[in-house]
Amino acid sequence: MASESPIDSITKDHPTPSSPAKVSLAVLIALVIGSMIGGGIFGLPKQMGAAAAPGPLIIGWLITGAGMLMLAKVFQSLAVRRPDIDAGVYGYAKEGFGNYLGFSSAWGYWVSAWMGNVGYLVLLMTSIGVFLPGFGEGTTLLATIVSSALLWLYHLLIMRGIREAAVVNVVVTIAKVVPLIVFIMIGIVAFKVDTFSADFWGAQSDLGSTLDQIKAMMLVTVWVFIGVEGASVFSERARERRDVGRATITGFASVLALLLLVNLLSYGIVPREELAALEDPSLSGVLTAAVGPWGAKFIAAGLSISLIGALLSWFLMCAEVLRVPALDNTMPRWFSRENKNGTPVGAMWLTTSMVQLVLIWAHFAGSTYNALVTLAAALILIPYLFSAAFHLINSFRNRRKAGTGDIVIGVLGTLYAIWLLYAAGPKYLLFVGLFYLLGTPFYVVARKQAKEKVFTTIDWIVVAVFSLTSLYAIYGLCMGYFTEMLTN
Repeated sequence: MASESPIDSITKDHPTPSSPAKVSLAVLIALVIGSMIGGGIFGLPKQMGAAAAPGPLIIGWLITGAGMLMLAKVFQSLAVRRPDIDAGVYGYAKEGFGNYLGFSSAWGYWVSAWMGNVGYLVLLMTSIGVFLPGFGEGTTLLATIVSSALLWLYHLLIMRGIREAAVVNVVVTIAKVVPLIVFIMIGIVAFKVDTFSADFWGAQSDLGSTLDQIKAMMLVTVWVFIGVEGASVFSERARERRDVGRATITGFASVLALLLLVNLLSYGIVPREELAALEDPSLSGVLTAAVGPWGAKFIAAGLSISLIGALLSWFLMCAEVLRVPALDNTMPRWFSRENKNGTPVGAMWLTTSMVQLVLIWAHFAGSTYNALVTLAAALILIPYLFSAAFHLINSFRNRRKAGTGDIVIGVLGTLYAIWLLYAAGPKYLLFVGLFYLLGTPFYVVARKQAKEKVFTTIDWIVVAVFSLTSLYAIYGLCMGYFTEMLTN
């Protein structure tokens, strides 16, 4: 008799519930805001200061705001037009492009989510280091032990139930927004026009052309907006289907306002060159310049609360984005198994284990928050492209009902997703292919479990592309071409 796995022992007495626990509009909004506002906004001044002068920055934000609005409208529209599709980025990719690309979208989103959580844990330890010695840049031995303990506390909380964990996230989301509002109020008073307008286009810097500066800031802005699709990931658990679209737009508009105000006000408090030289979390340096030393501790406390909430949001989405594909025979069946509390335990065990392994790796490799989250941002670009492209295809197929507006949203959303891939650059896209290829055996297992054909002809072409990019990525690692990218 085959030995029983830990997952089986947990779930054998608790079959998968017939219907998942339902959540309200407020919970969905909190999931969107909570997943979007993590550590990114607290490190925004430094990252943007190193990338662009105020003029290109404003142009970049206009492009980003319009582009991400189109993506938000994509998810909002699909929630209404295609209520038969659940799990957001996975469901849209599968419906539009087949089982394997649907799997790839879910897998890439999941890897992006848990890798982002590693980055969040590293940054959380860094913020704790403001109050306690020994945490360094978040990857010291002490920091790794504490972050590992916190990781398993999250695991236990979510195991108690998806709905209960989501309600806790509402409270934490409210708490994390308060420090940002305080910063904005102080920033308005401390803002200096002369500081903001100095070298407005970066002509006296080494930042490059206006286009170079815009490109440099794009991947940063993608990371801070990741999570806009959060409500669609939980579409199956929404009490009312229309709440998915409402939560998406409400969450997006709220976060966009906060991001713009925090970023632009920072340029008016500290000169751009000094912003680029600040230590993370750079928002603490900006507030310190405005009000004195207490600003650093205030922001560190706010960042800690923010990260605690963001981690919870993303762990919830990690579990959900694996559960639904498992029900469709594109992920192994054990990802869909739920305990008596409605938590997909297979998905949670794998997610937690991967975060733990990479936390240990980050300790020995010295990987920083920026390196981890940039790679996480690159991994999510293809799921975004699949979703936007499917919206465009669906709008054309049903253009009499959809109308011109939906077609325009699909075109602009798709073009923006392609632009993001261009802005990411080839180095990160090579590693995207590698991570996607590593997930393929899970797809093979799922299709064999269902006794269905594994790959179509198009699927084999996609696998071949992933294989070639992976080989080059491995070669580049061995030759040291990408070492700096993964450690800085």
